[in-house]
Amino acid sequence: MTKDQLLTRRRVLMIGGAAAVGAAGTAALLTAGPDGTPPARSAAGSPALRALKPSAYRLEPLTGYGPPHTTAHGRTLVRHEPLLRVSGRGRTMVLTFDDGPDPRYTPGILRTLREHDVRAMFFVCGEMAVNNKDLLAEMTEDGHVVGNHTWSHPLLTRLTRSEIRSQMERTSEVIEDGCGEAPVWFRAPYGAWNRAAFQIGAELGMEPLAWTVDTLDWMAPGTRKIVGRVEQGAAPGVVVLSHDAGGDRSQSVRALRDYLPELLKSGYHITVPTRQYT
Repeated sequence: MTKDQLLTRRRVLMIGGAAAVGAAGTAALLTAGPDGTPPARSAAGSPALRALKPSAYRLEPLTGYGPPHTTAHGRTLVRHEPLLRVSGRGRTMVLTFDDGPDPRYTPGILRTLREHDVRAMFFVCGEMAVNNKDLLAEMTEDGHVVGNHTWSHPLLTRLTRSEIRSQMERTSEVIEDGCGEAPVWFRAPYGAWNRAAFQIGAELGMEPLAWTVDTLDWMAPGTRKIVGRVEQGAAPGVVVLSHDAGGDRSQSVRALRDYLPELLKSGYHITVPTRQYT
């Protein structure tokens, strides 16, 4: 990610939602995978990490809430909001990593996930993925889900429909080439969703996924603060946002090594979602 993109990200988040135009409402749900039952090591009654008040990092989508439009022939439905949470049995959570893959940091994250036999989601940028298809293949081989995070991480609300389509289509092609199948999930950079993004994403067969807990790791606040945000925001159904590229992500790599075993020890089951609508 360029310096200008990082500055844009900082402005978008620091404005405190000034770009948001939709009314906030009840978060949409997505369904956890078939392995949504907590593993045997999570003994019944083991205490969950204490969830504080509703996460201060909850995303407010830029469009109004509402049910998805139905479509014929099994095509992906067009939503008015991104999915924010997962539903499933037990203390189910989803970990997501954006902006990669980056050969400096993504391998460390993959190693930690592999050590704990955990699956996660990686929302990749095409310009990063095109030269790191070996990492895309590794993600797929390990059972992770690879999603579309556009080609160059632009603010979609400032692009034309044709520009949005190009950003998504090019990235989907790279993902399909590296993973063997096209992505079925996408995430708008900066959480800046609009109707065109939802429509084009659906036309390309993808569901929109946002997040409920933002680690703010892109600000490099320190490993302990990243760990604290995850542990304080942990609760059944949450989707955690972290990054494996876009800057120095060594803190993110170290933080995962600290909080992942604690989440598992506290009875959380880290999984990936399955498509609810097709």
